[in-house]
Amino acid sequence: MTDATTTTAGGPDAPGRVGLIGAGVMGETVLAGLLRAGWAAEDVVATDRRPERCAELTDRYGIATTDNLTAVREAATVVLVVKPQDLVSVLDEIAPALRPGSLVVSVVAGVPTDLIESRLPEATPVVRVMPNTPARVAEGMSVVSPGRHATDNHVATVQRMLSTTGRVVALAESHQDAVTAISGSGPAYVFLLVEAMVEAGVHLGRPRPTATELAVQTVVGSAALLRESGEHPAVLREMVTSPGGTTAAALRQLEAHGLRTAFLDALEAARDRGRELARAARDQQA
Repeated sequence: MTDATTTTAGGPDAPGRVGLIGAGVMGETVLAGLLRAGWAAEDVVATDRRPERCAELTDRYGIATTDNLTAVREAATVVLVVKPQDLVSVLDEIAPALRPGSLVVSVVAGVPTDLIESRLPEATPVVRVMPNTPARVAEGMSVVSPGRHATDNHVATVQRMLSTTGRVVALAESHQDAVTAISGSGPAYVFLLVEAMVEAGVHLGRPRPTATELAVQTVVGSAALLRESGEHPAVLREMVTSPGGTTAAALRQLEAHGLRTAFLDALEAARDRGRELARAARDQQA
């Protein structure tokens, strides 16, 4: 399977109805992306355990809300945005109501497609997605991976669904644990970096609002320069680092405190935790 990236929005060729099971923060992000990508409000139905949340979504987006079984019966595509520990019970609930040929999209961290397939009718196509929170502002990074029965058309459908939430790449499922560690959890690393920069700025005597503006815009601008220039990050880092200068002094301290090793250890821990979640899901299934 080759990598594929979707960067332009556009409505689906044959949208059908989408049933969104779970409408928390990420569920709402998927919902808003669907509507921006061309799905009509009447072609999207959502579910949530909280009646007040359902009412909020109806008021905000004009979509219908219902129970899980009704949503699945009416849907050509079912999107699962639930907690990993709730997934098996949700799959067992909806499996009898799933329409033949319906596509199931899982936005559930750490759960492999073969486990999902095993709880659904034979040959149900499943596509797994790992998004991240910047999708809320259309700057997300999503990776989609097909299960055994998903075709290229199914993958393309999911890419269209996510096309307005940011960048979308298709990869084999074997990469998903690493993807989770890099881009799925990655925003937290950036937020921690900004938090640390702000606290350091306050320590250096800057008012907190000023330190926050300086740090946030520096990260936003650096990311834009990195993406738009196409340069390797090491090249851009060297452009800022004059021999014997202030940046060199700062980087020396970061290296002395083991920044690179800390990131490697952190990403390995995130990857390993993803594998633990998969094992826990399998144990729950058993």
